[in-house]
Amino acid sequence: MGKSQNERTLVLLKPDAVQRGLIGEVIKRLEQRGLQIVAMKMIKPSLEHISSHYPNDDKWIERLGEKGFQTFKEAGIDPMDVMGTRDKKEAGKQVREWLLAYMTEAPIVAIVIEGIHAIEMVRKIAGSTHPIKADIGTIRGDYSSDSAAAANPEKRSIKNIIHASETKEEAEHEIAHWFSEEEIFEWKMVAHSAMY
Repeated sequence: MGKSQNERTLVLLKPDAVQRGLIGEVIKRLEQRGLQIVAMKMIKPSLEHISSHYPNDDKWIERLGEKGFQTFKEAGIDPMDVMGTRDKKEAGKQVREWLLAYMTEAPIVAIVIEGIHAIEMVRKIAGSTHPIKADIGTIRGDYSSDSAAAANPEKRSIKNIIHASETKEEAEHEIAHWFSEEEIFEWKMVAHSAMY
């Protein structure tokens, strides 16, 4: 494969994937699609490390709150009853704290994936961020049925198995956050000659 056809993305197998013994299953699904692992490690991130992985700007935090409020609206739940606020930013701050707690409760597996359209392909394989909305056949659709409507009243993050970078810029930032250049390997997957 030529360099111009490739891109890299970051995948994090979240604590629930590790705790449930799903590491091999997730890796199998990625590799079967022709995606190549060029770096991988298990780590129990510090609160500071995982906090700097996620954005902390007002726009992103408000988006977190808005996602939760949309789920409540669909379920006919008043956000005030669950979150104690109707302010998107305040709700987003709560959700971000729950996310940090979730991501530090057990080890995670960080992986750099390389391949043609890797960012889009990994996100398709992962499925919707909200597992209850994820298609059967995706990782989240097959291995989780959690939702904000179930998680938020329990004051916890949605357990959704996997993180995958959304954009090229996000992937570049996240890869650099989790891996040094020396930890990422260049190699050829022999299956690619039959695939491309």
